[in-house]
Amino acid sequence: MNRILTLLLLLHTGLALAESATTSPDAPIAVFQTSDDYDAIRSNLQLAITGRGMLISNTLHISDMFKRTAADTGLADTLYEQAEAFEFCNIKLSWQMSSAHPANLSICPLTIGIYSLQNRPGKVFLSYRRPHMLGESTAAEKALTDLYEGIIREALE
Repeated sequence: MNRILTLLLLLHTGLALAESATTSPDAPIAVFQTSDDYDAIRSNLQLAITGRGMLISNTLHISDMFKRTAADTGLADTLYEQAEAFEFCNIKLSWQMSSAHPANLSICPLTIGIYSLQNRPGKVFLSYRRPHMLGESTAAEKALTDLYEGIIREALE
């Protein structure tokens, strides 16, 4: 019985660590890490976004771009194993951000990155830009952070 409890505690601790950003709260980018399969997390991420009624308007294939242009640019393709960024929009948040200050439209589209690194096999990372907006935007910033983190937590489940 003690072994089962210990195993459950370790499992719960691992899930809690996966759900906390690995970057400090004041860093401009929030990064989450997991040891799950890239394709599974990618699929979960897509479902977490679309399940909230949002359309993924664009998928940026970052690692493919680096691989395709490495020879022409002289830049080594040794960073990502796989890397993509999903762009999407939430109309209520867009309105809330724009109401705080019209220039906040530059926050859209919303973006979450997913990547794995060549020098860190078996690890998958999810990231987003922490919002900093103009105007009376505290509520919009919190709502956007809550949306990003809810999506990421769901993707990591």
